Amino acid sequence: ANPHVSCVFGWYSIHRQVLVEGKATRVSESESDEYFASRPRGSQIAAWASEQSRAIESRADLDKHYAEIEKRFVAEEFIPRPPHWGGYRIIPERFEFWKGRSNRMHDRILFQKTDSGWKPSRLQP
Repeated sequence: ANPHVSCVFGWYSIHRQVLVEGKATRVSESESDEYFASRPRGSQIAAWASEQSRAIESRADLDKHYAEIEKRFVAEEFIPRPPHWGGYRIIPERFEFWKGRSNRMHDRILFQKTDSGWKPSRLQP
């Protein structure tokens, strides 16, 4: 319902971070099929076995469901993509690169998308 998203890639042991902000769009079914087919068989089975982020009673229940799905597809050379499985692509509008400093005078460089390209600017910490 709200396409505005952000994600952070952190390398905190070396005091680095990249923030990406933009809009998410669902990838096509054909692109989802292609990516799903490239994944290892175990990951494909897990995609069928797991209702991602939903509560489950126990690890044993999850493992049992995985074994059931594995048995279901044992004779199949190719496992089809589950109907609920797909992806999103972030169309970036802003990138912020952060470099930490011990005195908290961090470096922050922003790249903002404009009609004429990407505009860089330095942000205060």
